[in-house]
Amino acid sequence: MNLKPLITLLAIVNPLAIVPFFIHYTVGFTRAQRRRTVLISATTAFLVIAVSALAGLQILDFFGISLASFQVGGGMLLLMSALSMLNAQPAEAKATRDEVDDAAGRASIAVVPLTIPLLTGPATMSTVVIYADQAQTFWQHAALVGYGLVVALATWVCFTLAEPIARVLGKTGINVMTRLMGLILAALAVEVMASGLVRLFPALGAA
Repeated sequence: MNLKPLITLLAIVNPLAIVPFFIHYTVGFTRAQRRRTVLISATTAFLVIAVSALAGLQILDFFGISLASFQVGGGMLLLMSALSMLNAQPAEAKATRDEVDDAAGRASIAVVPLTIPLLTGPATMSTVVIYADQAQTFWQHAALVGYGLVVALATWVCFTLAEPIARVLGKTGINVMTRLMGLILAALAVEVMASGLVRLFPALGAA
């Protein structure tokens, strides 16, 4: 297991791009409430990645979906996320305005929509399942789950330092980082789709 899954996950989750959302949702929170929100968000992000890595393939088998089809569909989803990021929008930002307003009024928004779908949505889950198929040994699966820990740690750091990060980078700096991640993600999405298409249509690989 190389570092490509980790790079892909960090590009998709991109907690730096979610910092403005975190600040917005936690306006008026006490320091203790913010710490609790950060902890729950990071833990939930890890759990989403870990469950996808350990049980994602079994879920596909249950529904009778081939991995090749999932790769093509997942690759398209990654590409759509990359295009959103190239427009300086978070890859997984699918919450509607009503959901935002409702979340702002709840006691805790750490799980929905802050973590799901803003941090870890369908694109993240698809990516983890695709890479889980490439893991052949226990240690490779363990590495994939470990990458979930790294993503959770990155989320914890970004959210804990949200206000200093927002002051230093500003909206322009965060947008630039998001676009760079989007460019990387677009290239990775093409690779995932190409791999799936070759498995669906072997003649493409012989061309």
